[in-house]
Amino acid sequence: MAYQYLLDLALILLCTKVLGLFSQRFRMPQVVGSLVAGLMLGPAVFGIIQETEFLKTTASLGVIVLMFTSGMETDINELKRSGKASFLIAFAGVLVPLAGGFLVGVYFNNPELLVNNAAGPEGSLMLQNIFLGIILTATSVSITVETLREMGKLRGPVGSAILGAAIIDDVLGIIALTIVTSFADSSVNVVWVLVKILLFFVFAITAGLAFARLYRRWTCKTEENRTQHVIVAFVFCLLLSYIAEEIFGVTDITGAFMAGLVLANSTSEKRTAYLAANFESISFLYLSPVFFASIGLQVELKRMNAHILLFAVVLTLVAVLSKMIGCGLGAKFCKYSNRESLQIGVGMVSRGEVALIVATKGADLGLINTELFGPVVVVVVVTTIFTPILLKLVFKDRHHTSPPVSPQQNAQP
Repeated sequence: MAYQYLLDLALILLCTKVLGLFSQRFRMPQVVGSLVAGLMLGPAVFGIIQETEFLKTTASLGVIVLMFTSGMETDINELKRSGKASFLIAFAGVLVPLAGGFLVGVYFNNPELLVNNAAGPEGSLMLQNIFLGIILTATSVSITVETLREMGKLRGPVGSAILGAAIIDDVLGIIALTIVTSFADSSVNVVWVLVKILLFFVFAITAGLAFARLYRRWTCKTEENRTQHVIVAFVFCLLLSYIAEEIFGVTDITGAFMAGLVLANSTSEKRTAYLAANFESISFLYLSPVFFASIGLQVELKRMNAHILLFAVVLTLVAVLSKMIGCGLGAKFCKYSNRESLQIGVGMVSRGEVALIVATKGADLGLINTELFGPVVVVVVVTTIFTPILLKLVFKDRHHTSPPVSPQQNAQP
């Protein structure tokens, strides 16, 4: 049996913590240091650690737990109030990046300037360009969630709007991806995908209400053994995440977030805080560092010519500005202040692992030129690393600075 994974974990945990503390000295969120640690350990810099299936699985579990605890910490009433606003923010946050990515593709995805000039399914450059826009519509809210939690800003109208918009953004992204891939893959049925998305939310609400009722009764009878409560809560999270991804085709993190919302509504605020603290502890000690580092480990940039380098720069700028403008305008339309609109727009910038998954699927179907894949990775890395930094700047309070929230706070029921 190979024990390399033990050394990999030790290096990841050590480097993410050291660089996290280092970034904190510069008044930046620790997430920034964790992301840089993964970049330095991976093939893009020193090549000390190669991404393995074990690390991929651990990272996936890390983001599931992260979104699960975010669901538990979300103010449900605030989320309900921001429902309409979240939809408009998400819609604008999909439409503007889609248009921006398409226009960038029209200019740069030129067969005469690319070595590999295959035009994708049925020679459709148009389809490739649209797909490039779809990649930019993706949002990885996990980075934002961890940053807002660290700054003590997760609760409130802005945090709820970002979380709600991210869930809706995920659904809209699935719909857009399905429509485009249906042209390249005849086995994809758009109508059936839409029906499954609708059925998932019906199932999640129904199962959530049933679980909440049973959970309330059971916890009252087993008050003396709270460890069991944590285990059962985690089982519910894993089951709903699995069902979301495997049966309904919705991302597992959406299922995890819904599970967290259910728990927040099915028990007392004191017990919810106890559950969240327990999950945050394991996330803080093990899962989150691996997840954030894994993003950097995926970066392996090949040599790029001047055309591709310029494409990477322009695509990154469009990726950042299109989310800020689209989501920001959507928030402004919903009567958020200029400051809040900017905060929401910045909170939706990060693409993270979501964009990589979408891009990989497109590459398998021939929807993205292989030479353009490197710049997509650049977009993912830049937006992921700079989102926490930008969030710190736009949330900066000149009169009062909230202390960072530690996973060990409120750990006792």
